[in-house]
Amino acid sequence: MIFSEQKRDGQARTGIVTLTRGTIQTPAFMPVGTQGTVKALSPEELLDIGAEIILSNTYHLYLRPGHQIIRDLGGLHGFMHWSGPILTDSGGFQVYSLASLRSITATGVEFRSHLDGSLHVLGPREAMTIQCALGSDIAMVFDECIPYPAEHGYAEKSVALTTSWAQQCKDYLKTRKAARPEEPKNAEYGNNLPALFGIVQGGMYKDLRTRSLEELAAIGFDGYAAGGLSVGEPKEEMYSIIEHIAPQMPASHARYLMGVGDLRDCLVAVEHGFDMFDCVMPTRNARNGTLFTSEGRVSIKRTEYKTDPGPLDPRCSCYTCRNYSRAYLRHLFLAKEILAMRLNTIHNLAFYLAFFRQMRDAIASGAFNAFKAHWDAVFSREES
Repeated sequence: MIFSEQKRDGQARTGIVTLTRGTIQTPAFMPVGTQGTVKALSPEELLDIGAEIILSNTYHLYLRPGHQIIRDLGGLHGFMHWSGPILTDSGGFQVYSLASLRSITATGVEFRSHLDGSLHVLGPREAMTIQCALGSDIAMVFDECIPYPAEHGYAEKSVALTTSWAQQCKDYLKTRKAARPEEPKNAEYGNNLPALFGIVQGGMYKDLRTRSLEELAAIGFDGYAAGGLSVGEPKEEMYSIIEHIAPQMPASHARYLMGVGDLRDCLVAVEHGFDMFDCVMPTRNARNGTLFTSEGRVSIKRTEYKTDPGPLDPRCSCYTCRNYSRAYLRHLFLAKEILAMRLNTIHNLAFYLAFFRQMRDAIASGAFNAFKAHWDAVFSREES
């Protein structure tokens, strides 16, 4: 993996991430395909709206259908018919969400499946084994995502554990790389070795965030992510951590803000130097009838759209806006037709990807502040 910075406007920057399966223009938004599919869309539709990379989930694919099955069926790319880059998270966040069903030790996490209650262990070695079997292009280290709020002492121990796990993940890949020439096709650990990102933790404590980053940088990774944000903390605290940690992250590497997808939050993060984002917000909102437009969010079930013949967003050129009226989208949603989810998802993801393209253009032309001010005004009207 190679990251090349292209243009700067203040701390906001554009760049190119080069991977074996393609390039990614940054700032980039990654649609979330948790279980090997971006809900409601085909890979061809994702390409049509401009997606360059997608994200999938180690935890879910490990439990169902199983990483060995996916490995033997050509890896996740062949399994889901997606030829572009795939980033896989390590499962740490999903295990975090199972607080009542798991226990944490120095070697990993013992947890019970949310599907059938079966007992499993997931640690650094297991997370890397699974991601290599999936054929990930970018893998994430196994980390502990702590809840909000958390005491400083707990967060400090968590940083130490996350650093230890990150080192084990890096060591695992080194071992696989050394053994790779002798591996037969479809060997136990797969044939593809991913780029590896370290994950900065530390809760809402700036001293611990700095310590976490310093320890990860000493190990050395292909990219660096900030995790443990957007977990219930006030926006002011999240923005304070973003402003603190982003400029400290190595400028020569891609910087990834995990799980943050509110567009106002993304603007703040890009303003301080983050490059990559993922979130279920556009797809989940689409299925719930909330659609993003150039004038703010639209709840398509509102009565005012019952006879509206116009497109959802006259400034949008996506398939949905070119071909269907607000009245029709409202009818589909209220009738609970599957097509409603598909058309809404096409639009929301197309809108997000266009938003990021426009943001890249603004940075390249030195107009990021004006771009941010315009959208801050749109979001403020939306909230009033």
